Amino acid sequence: MCLSAGPISQSSSSSSSSSSSSSSARCSSCYDPACCLRRRIMAAELFPTKKLLPSIQQYQQQNRTNNNTAAAQGCCNWQGLYPTIRERNSVMFNNEMMADVHFVVGPPGGTQRVPGHKYVLAVGSSVFHAMFYGELAEDQEEIRIPDVEPPSFLAMLKYIYCDEIDLCADTVLATLYAAKKYIVPHLARACVNFLETSLSAKNACVLLSQSCLFEEPDLTQRCWEVIDAQAELALRSEGFCDIDTQTLESILRRETLNAKEMVVFEAALNWAEAECQRQDLSPTIENRRLVLGKAIYLIRIPTMVLEDFANGAAQSGVLTLNETNDIFLWYTAAKKPDLLFCTKPRKGLAPQRCHRFQSCAYRSNQWRYRGRCDSIQFAVDKRVFIAGFGLYGSSCGSAEYNAKIELKRQGVPMAQRIIKYFSDGSSNTFPVFFDYPVQIEPDTFYTASVVLDGNELSYFGQEGMTEVQCGKVTFQFQCSSDSTNGTGVQGGQIPELIFYA
Repeated sequence: MCLSAGPISQSSSSSSSSSSSSSSARCSSCYDPACCLRRRIMAAELFPTKKLLPSIQQYQQQNRTNNNTAAAQGCCNWQGLYPTIRERNSVMFNNEMMADVHFVVGPPGGTQRVPGHKYVLAVGSSVFHAMFYGELAEDQEEIRIPDVEPPSFLAMLKYIYCDEIDLCADTVLATLYAAKKYIVPHLARACVNFLETSLSAKNACVLLSQSCLFEEPDLTQRCWEVIDAQAELALRSEGFCDIDTQTLESILRRETLNAKEMVVFEAALNWAEAECQRQDLSPTIENRRLVLGKAIYLIRIPTMVLEDFANGAAQSGVLTLNETNDIFLWYTAAKKPDLLFCTKPRKGLAPQRCHRFQSCAYRSNQWRYRGRCDSIQFAVDKRVFIAGFGLYGSSCGSAEYNAKIELKRQGVPMAQRIIKYFSDGSSNTFPVFFDYPVQIEPDTFYTASVVLDGNELSYFGQEGMTEVQCGKVTFQFQCSSDSTNGTGVQGGQIPELIFYA
């Protein structure tokens, strides 16, 4: 996803920032209508649950409504119909009445003429104040703003005139750009909050790129948290292929990526193919290597499992013959060759465990399974990523279990897996993991469930706690109606939640 502007220039506070000089802060692709369409399509995919922002046509309808409101009153005191200054200002939004400036907004071929009122705009933005009333103010009746899209500009004006924030996925990044350019900090903060709320593995890489562009360190940190914990999902997302080279290198350099190196390698090749298309190059093996440049050495190929390297990277054609031979020698030879690739495995993330029982026990007549469901509900006060559960095993010696683990939110399954695990007869817990860590939002109850099949008699937890502090995260537990085998807050199964934070 490319944004219709480049880095924000601090000089935007001068009057020239709204016209021709603003072109220095945008990329040439901003004028490509196809680029804008691709961005909107991708935004709809990245934020599928969000409502659509009012279209230009809807803003135009509001323009007609506002104009008709005043016109219908004729010479009457229409102002008396609205008791507050906010309501009276709202009538002026996108309204030709008393407009003393006009903006031609958008790239060539996609412009819209927007009416404005200098006083209202100057009160809402220091940039507009400098533009209309500053020492370098120019008396222009029409101002061209080619680097901001019309819906985003109108969303900003709606905030300035009406004190209303109207955001949605397909234009929130462009609205953030407009709010930054014209120094409307509260709208910018609302855009960042919207992005943080919508953050997922699908869009984390794209938002990482944009958060760096907009110098939003909190959003950048949130993006890294998602990318680290759900690295394989993030690397396989369509959004990963749309990031810039600098963001690609920062991700490939990341020490805490929780991903197999083969997944990192495949993601880099997918990005290279997309980059070839952006540069109008044929996506041949040679051109993929060309656009990757030195970034390929950030992939820790020597840390792959030998089988992955032999069947994947070694046969991809991206590596030179000498590189392939040297890496094979690195795996097998006593005297290892010097490599340009990093040979140290990534640290990844260390999983944390939330243990909800203070003790465990077993008796000859319980705990039994027989295909029934053990379930518990939990909530957290900070975003975490549930990787799996810690489960008890047999109390009658070593045994193997088949486990169906599941995680639900408001009755809707988010992840499930059928897996086998072996217990050694001790009272320890044994980890079982989902295919990918699951993002858990704060202040919402989720349901953790397991159906076990194996030795009927097992250990079970006692003296359960309703609240558990794990590092900086607080877990709360409550009984689940899905539990048909006796597990609850005070005792039972699912003693541990394994998570990343």
